[in-house]
Amino acid sequence: MAVEVQKAHATIAGLRTHYWQAGNGPVLLMLHGQLPGSCVAVEWGDQVRRFGQAGFSVYAPDVPGFGKTDNPSDFSIDVRIAHARAFADHFGFSRYSIWGSSMGSYMGCALACDDPRVHKLILNPSTILPPHLPGATATPAPGTVAAALQEITPSHENTRFLLKLVLKNPAAFTDELVRDFDENWNEKNHAAHRGRLALGNPKPLHAELPRLRNPALLLWGAEDRSTPTERAVLMQRLIRGSELHVLPDAGHWPQVDQRDRSQQIVTQFLQA
Repeated sequence: MAVEVQKAHATIAGLRTHYWQAGNGPVLLMLHGQLPGSCVAVEWGDQVRRFGQAGFSVYAPDVPGFGKTDNPSDFSIDVRIAHARAFADHFGFSRYSIWGSSMGSYMGCALACDDPRVHKLILNPSTILPPHLPGATATPAPGTVAAALQEITPSHENTRFLLKLVLKNPAAFTDELVRDFDENWNEKNHAAHRGRLALGNPKPLHAELPRLRNPALLLWGAEDRSTPTERAVLMQRLIRGSELHVLPDAGHWPQVDQRDRSQQIVTQFLQA
């Protein structure tokens, strides 16, 4: 029986919040990252339906300042983390797992440190979350997403440029994905992007990661230039009992580059 994806709005922490929901079963909260066109449609897309079909109750919000969700007055990561927890409160989650993409992985770890309802964690590449390699600096390297975001402005050409930085599988680079990113890199969301840039990077979470007692899966793209696999290994060592899967032909968004393989690995992890 096919599972229908519901697209709706709810008022969460005072913000009109757009979200997708599908399926019934153990709750899986999907949190996207922070490229200026990021949202549920761009970073999760059909994975919402897939995991609803696999027996999970999937919730995937456009986090504050992205997609069709209102912009907050404060663009700090703390506001997005508090909003995600308020989202869980609003829908009455008694236990939920988190799948984070990029900055969504940072948000997931921050939530897991303080919310005992969080069960399992799936963490995709994040430029902020893992420790830096010895001798490396926090200054974005040329050719990475973080470096590109410093001065970029909305345009169809820049959409394609950013997507080519995060994706490595040509089959994942579709007209539909470009269109969705374009539509969500609008005036409202670019203003939020500028607000985030003005605040700088969030504080490191490295010292907090050993506190995690959640089963954790690190799902990494082998060809992510922004967050190489060596950084994932450093992070794995900090999260007790975590496992690392590295996918070939995948970059910063393995769930988009390798949809089928990502679904298989994450489903097995969640069902174990």
